[in-house]
Amino acid sequence: MATVTHVCTLDNVARMLGEDPELLEAIVYNDDNLTYGAIISVYTGPDEAITALTDDGIEELQDMLRAARMTTETWHEFLDDFVHDSELVARIKTQPPR
Repeated sequence: MATVTHVCTLDNVARMLGEDPELLEAIVYNDDNLTYGAIISVYTGPDEAITALTDDGIEELQDMLRAARMTTETWHEFLDDFVHDSELVARIKTQPPR
């Protein structure tokens, strides 16, 4: 693995990928969903942190979402498996397919 010289916040990644920031937060909440080291916590204060992704993490997340969106059925299964907020899942399922 190459040395990490920069990371992108989840909000920035969401804008880059055209994704819902809450969806990305829900996916990376479980750090087992991406390869070790792809998710970085940036501490901004004693009790405050933001989540960021390495370039490899962004690519991995993008591949994961692309594969999940192959069909409506696989997308809904993905949401049910990876997102534990039922209100967020319901909201995203009502959005038109991408």
